Amino acid sequence: MKYSQLFIPTSKEVPKDAAIKSHILMIRAGMIKKLTSGIYSLLPLGCRVIKKVECIIREEMDRTGCNEFLLPVIIPGELWKMSDRWYSMGPELYRLKDRNMQDLVLAPTHEEVFTFILKDHLKSYRDLPLSVYHIGYKFRDEIRPRYGVMRGKTFIMKDAYSFHREADPGSLDKTYNDMAIAYRRIFKRCGLKTIPVSADSGSMGGSLSEEFMVPSNIGEEEIIQCGSCGYVANRAKAESKNEKIAYRDTGELSLVETPDIKTIEDLTHFLKTSSEYMIKSLLYKTSDGKFVLALIRGDLEVNETKLKNYLDVPELEPADRGEAFEKLGIPLGFAGPVGVDKISVVADNSVKEIKGGVTGANKKDRHYVNVKSGRDFKPDEYIDIRLVSEGDLCPACGSALNMFKGIELGHIFKLGDKYTRSFSVTYLDEDGSSKVPIMGCYGIGVERTAAAVIEQNNDEKGIIWPITVSPFHVHIIPIKYDGNVREVSDLILKQLDSAGVEVLFDDRGERPGVKFMDADLIGIPFRVTVGEKGLKDGKVELFNRKTGDRELMKVKDAAGQLKKRIAEEIKIYEDMADEK
Repeated sequence: MKYSQLFIPTSKEVPKDAAIKSHILMIRAGMIKKLTSGIYSLLPLGCRVIKKVECIIREEMDRTGCNEFLLPVIIPGELWKMSDRWYSMGPELYRLKDRNMQDLVLAPTHEEVFTFILKDHLKSYRDLPLSVYHIGYKFRDEIRPRYGVMRGKTFIMKDAYSFHREADPGSLDKTYNDMAIAYRRIFKRCGLKTIPVSADSGSMGGSLSEEFMVPSNIGEEEIIQCGSCGYVANRAKAESKNEKIAYRDTGELSLVETPDIKTIEDLTHFLKTSSEYMIKSLLYKTSDGKFVLALIRGDLEVNETKLKNYLDVPELEPADRGEAFEKLGIPLGFAGPVGVDKISVVADNSVKEIKGGVTGANKKDRHYVNVKSGRDFKPDEYIDIRLVSEGDLCPACGSALNMFKGIELGHIFKLGDKYTRSFSVTYLDEDGSSKVPIMGCYGIGVERTAAAVIEQNNDEKGIIWPITVSPFHVHIIPIKYDGNVREVSDLILKQLDSAGVEVLFDDRGERPGVKFMDADLIGIPFRVTVGEKGLKDGKVELFNRKTGDRELMKVKDAAGQLKKRIAEEIKIYEDMADEK
């Protein structure tokens, strides 16, 4: 492809609203163009990269036996009402109406559509298992779109779904594991180092869930990892072992005045105790209007995702101060479980062993001391609602846990029958009984994957593309495109084209310095420089963008050598994907 025919609006300037490397370089390299907040157009170079990523995804999905569909992005709202996500997904869901006032949705995912399509075709156990996928645009009205294509209001996603016999969960296990292997292969072939982590299923529903993360200091996900045994989980899902604390039983329950106490720190100071003796009581309101009092040790924080999952509610928020006092008589800041019987009380496991504790007395400027869990109050249940932090103890081996940030590229779920039951999907099993299929769900952010490749492969000059997803394999730069230089450049281009090598041929009349700066910025793996000086000895220069190595090679050998080097590079990524 001749550079003069390709639209590549490179820029020297760093865009003002770009804060991360991939966003900066995708704009500077002429890959994307912003339309408005969270909405970007893919330009020709960006298009080529995305197609490469999609091709790898398709090959690996097809390898698992998955069927590709092409689905509409406008979905009848009725389908989303049937699954209840019309109500539970919240303001991220784009809702609209057509001229007949029919409710419609701009698709953020396609669980409902696939389930609706397949409902009339999964009638027998012989029709199962079945795996399907779709690659296309999705839409979510993100409250804070940022980092370019990392988090946008529109994005390209591959979402796959599998359907299985209810009586054969092993079939779902197999497909789930096949997808986990496929995802590892996809990311390795793209040149990415990812970390699979245990995760929460969120609004998708389901049980077992795994995210594929790229470590990054700009990541929006927090990951908990044990350096000793390898335990790793998203912070929303992570667990930890409770520390052994030698509590002192200090006597019978007593009410004390605590005037002008605002914080746990103030309270520990005032009562001359430590935060481990505090029973922090947090009042929440669920999406169905009910209240719950969540208890946790004073030096810890509540994991609202775990609490929401336990309560089986789509949304949860801290109770309003006025409403809490008006409806429950509880002044926030002095809440506690002693004597509470009108609402549900849930306690973290860390509360169970507390003796000689301190908690709010549900009266302003009053606290109870000498509180003993199980004697002075009995919660509905002790569960894990602890938000794990750096330094907490690994649940598997007891070592100190580490925390880092990551970017989520892919997510796989075991959905169970959430959607098939909502759509009344049934099949006749082998024994003649009517059953509901169970499902799995498997998503990858395509543009986000490309951006993550850039995050992991760049230097101060620009992008360093892995050969597998680079917009081109070779960048030919004639120093002055005329005479002998033109003849040799055209010859090498023709030979590479004939060999199926993808070439960006810089035929512009720009100065060599401009061409080299653009070449470094765009980051194509191999660069061939053709100049009069080298041609006096019958040679051209080969530059490796990744290693920075330069070498001279004979003109007659150039195309053959490049074809060999490209094949070797591709094989490196294929071999990595084959590693267990």
